[in-house]
Amino acid sequence: MVVTYGLGLVALACVLFVLSPYLSGDIKAEKRRVAVATPRTKRSTDRVVDAASRRKQVSDSLKEVEQRGKARKATLEIRIQQAGLDWSRQSYLVGSGIAAVVLGALVYIVEDSIAIAAAAALVAGFGLPSWILNHLKKRRLAKIINEFPNAVDVVIRGIKAGLPLGDCLRVIASEAAEPLRSEFRRVVEAQTMGLSVGEAVERMAERVPITETNFFAIVIGIQQKAGGNLTEALGNLSRVIRERKKMKGKIKAVSSEAKASAGIIGCLPFVVGTLVWVVSPDYISLLWTTSTGRMMMAAGLFWMSIGIFVMKKMINFDI
Repeated sequence: MVVTYGLGLVALACVLFVLSPYLSGDIKAEKRRVAVATPRTKRSTDRVVDAASRRKQVSDSLKEVEQRGKARKATLEIRIQQAGLDWSRQSYLVGSGIAAVVLGALVYIVEDSIAIAAAAALVAGFGLPSWILNHLKKRRLAKIINEFPNAVDVVIRGIKAGLPLGDCLRVIASEAAEPLRSEFRRVVEAQTMGLSVGEAVERMAERVPITETNFFAIVIGIQQKAGGNLTEALGNLSRVIRERKKMKGKIKAVSSEAKASAGIIGCLPFVVGTLVWVVSPDYISLLWTTSTGRMMMAAGLFWMSIGIFVMKKMINFDI
């Protein structure tokens, strides 16, 4: 009898153990957790798909901008604009021709050699104007680089204040320092002619071939095509530009000693030659009065040019 009651209690305990999840509500709770988690998983999956699609759009936009940058070729008119000059192509060619004729005639009067005069004319007609354009271009681009982070900050503050992007660009076109003001004025004028903001900014990147304007054009183009938070993207761009500027300053400070050494080494032969000419002009005049001396001087100048070029590459850093 006792054994029978014991077996009955054991059987009842087993039944209660099996039915305990249903009696305690654990099954219903598990079903609710599954029901709640399923839409969340679906929403997270949708977000992952949207993020992947957005990354693909951004990647396609970057590839498109990169291909356009490779296909672009700076014409003479664009180079003149980049230098900040209002010359026409004809004016530039006429000025180059006049410089070639004048310098060639002067060298011919001094040396009485057609070959040397022709070489001097080629240098004055092709090398000197191109060097002047490159020098003016670098000086103008340096001013734009120094002012560009402030322009990006103006856009960020304007958008946060509720202004449209076009109005922010007009503020820069009217209040920024030159030559950045002129470039943004051209952007605004391009918008009035019917171009979109992205196309107008992209044209500015063509006229001003620096990393900062390329980044700005990429950010504006991607925001127009793929959407997103423009203030956050421009804020990151402004921070990157300022960090690049700081890095350039640090590199300039670190490499100043090497630049000074390279300048001294490059000027030393000319300084010594001038001192020797002052002390003993008859001794050193053999370098330009005899054919052998001229050949030696030309060879020395050639090797000096190679050495200066190598030293310049060693002390210049691109960021």
